[in-house]
Amino acid sequence: MSDMRTIRKVITGTRTSDGAGVRLVRVFGYHDTKEFDPFLMLDAFDSTNPDDYVKGFPWHPHRGIETITYLIKGRIEHGDSLGNKGEILDGCCQWMTAGSGIIHQEMPKPSERMLGVQLWLNLSAKNKMTAPEYNDITEDKVPVIEDGDCTLRVIAGNFKGRPGAFEGRFIKPLFFDAELKPGREWSFDCDAESNLFVYIIEGAGRFAAESGELIPEKHAVLFNKGKTFHVKASDNGVRFLLLSAKQLKEPVAWGGPIVMNTKEELELAFKELNENKFIKYPH
Repeated sequence: MSDMRTIRKVITGTRTSDGAGVRLVRVFGYHDTKEFDPFLMLDAFDSTNPDDYVKGFPWHPHRGIETITYLIKGRIEHGDSLGNKGEILDGCCQWMTAGSGIIHQEMPKPSERMLGVQLWLNLSAKNKMTAPEYNDITEDKVPVIEDGDCTLRVIAGNFKGRPGAFEGRFIKPLFFDAELKPGREWSFDCDAESNLFVYIIEGAGRFAAESGELIPEKHAVLFNKGKTFHVKASDNGVRFLLLSAKQLKEPVAWGGPIVMNTKEELELAFKELNENKFIKYPH
């Protein structure tokens, strides 16, 4: 294993719609669970046309996962079966543990630009039926760290001993929003065995020291194992999200908004949903 993280694959994603008709890019998802483990799905959205997103994601269930919505620009109103409600605004993150079952809605509101992502993070078998929990990470809680030529917003995990805004209770990923000025370089030491990928928000970059490939915005890059992550920004700079976590290496049974370990667990979840027994921890 090389010390330097090399590129395993580059993904463009697929334009699709979800919810009540929200246009987005599914960067990775159902067919990529083994490679991206424990990350299940990444949806990216970037629009200046409210018609692309205002129909939103009306009330729907989740079980067995955590959903992480990070909004760089825009406004999303949300509510859930725990009684939580509020807004996700510029620079804010909603980290929701669906656990044993939650029903929620996310309704984007017209904005000059709607820019952000939603990530689905798997839960291990022993934690899939944990009590649901909601965490509101506002922009003022996110530490901004200047590390050489890189400006880091540490949303989750820690960087060089400095804690970020949040630490997961179950899966404990690193979640950075990183920005480099034109032509600048940045490296950091990471857990060699964890899965690591980036999603490029703006600009372009070269990843891994020996790679000459310039990878543009709106692409995800999955890396091989290694102790050191390296990037060099293009002449226009680069901004990307970096996520890393230890693999679960557990079976995945995925049905719509519910992700369990077995087909039987999925069938039970939908049976309970139909019988109004889905919510185990009502507000």
